[in-house]
Amino acid sequence: MVSTAELVRVRIPSPLRNLTAGQGEVTGTPGTLRSLIAELDGRHPGLKARLCLADGNLSGYVNIFVDEEDVRFLGGLDTTLRAGSRVSILPAVAGGCC
Repeated sequence: MVSTAELVRVRIPSPLRNLTAGQGEVTGTPGTLRSLIAELDGRHPGLKARLCLADGNLSGYVNIFVDEEDVRFLGGLDTTLRAGSRVSILPAVAGGCC
């Protein structure tokens, strides 16, 4: 059995918890962000479609942080995730007053 210290911890925002049976945190295998999203989509179908565009790139409507660093300034989907990494998914906030 794998200990949680050997896994990547992923914080799931409220709007996506319907895909994770209400779980606010799930775990995955270290590797890359791309492989983690594929793994999680296998267990929680529809998650990848909410995070990525049809071409496979990250959607502009979601922000993903690895250990508090925006993946857009790291390696994007090729960002390396190590055992114990913490991934936070945050829906982008848009709008405002004209």
